[in-house]
Amino acid sequence: MADQHTPTPGMSQGKTFALGIVAGFLVLCTIGFFILLSNTMAGGSDNGTVKVNTPPTGQVDQGGEAPVPTAISVKAVTKEDHIRGNEDATITLVEYSDFECPFCQRFTPTVDAVLQNYPDDVRVVYRHFPLRSIHPQAAPAANASECAAEQGKFWEFHDELFVNQATLSASTYSRIAGELGLNVASFDACVSSNKYASAVQEDETSAQAAGGQGTPYSILLGPDGQTVPISGAQPFSVVDAAIQQML
Repeated sequence: MADQHTPTPGMSQGKTFALGIVAGFLVLCTIGFFILLSNTMAGGSDNGTVKVNTPPTGQVDQGGEAPVPTAISVKAVTKEDHIRGNEDATITLVEYSDFECPFCQRFTPTVDAVLQNYPDDVRVVYRHFPLRSIHPQAAPAANASECAAEQGKFWEFHDELFVNQATLSASTYSRIAGELGLNVASFDACVSSNKYASAVQEDETSAQAAGGQGTPYSILLGPDGQTVPISGAQPFSVVDAAIQQML
């Protein structure tokens, strides 16, 4: 008969019914698996920010729209800050970063490109934001960089920390200090005493007060007081678009 489901020859109606239930269950499981897979993939790709208390599973975003200006309270830049570029520049990029964060390392080419393309208009300020719960060497590395700053080598030490990110340790800090020509004995004493723990904590607190929830977290400060937050290891094109809006 047409349009009628017929049991398989030689098989009882009970067995046919049971097989139908099993087949339906398998179909539902398959559908559920693909839905879960789709949601997981959608949530696993972010803008390259390592979030506080979250394992670094995000990927660097290779594009995106210019960040939106947002009212943010940012600690004033002073002579105590680490400044790279023209100190009298009208635009400031405040970067809250973590030496052990892989996305912070990936963001460094963007920062370098900003300084290369805007040598007169933009300056970069580096501040510490160690994610202590997932990066055990972040705070010690930050302290070590301040010990290097005592001897006028903060930025050189900063660069070497990112180059040696996979092997951060007290011995690595001491080795880098020697390679940079620092007084190693004085440097080692500074590191072992954790001399700049409170200064690192102060930066960390200011990052959180400015809305930072992960690293890298940067804020563009415009000549007219504009503030534009930039979350994640964004490419130069994204930061460049925000700078252009301020010029």
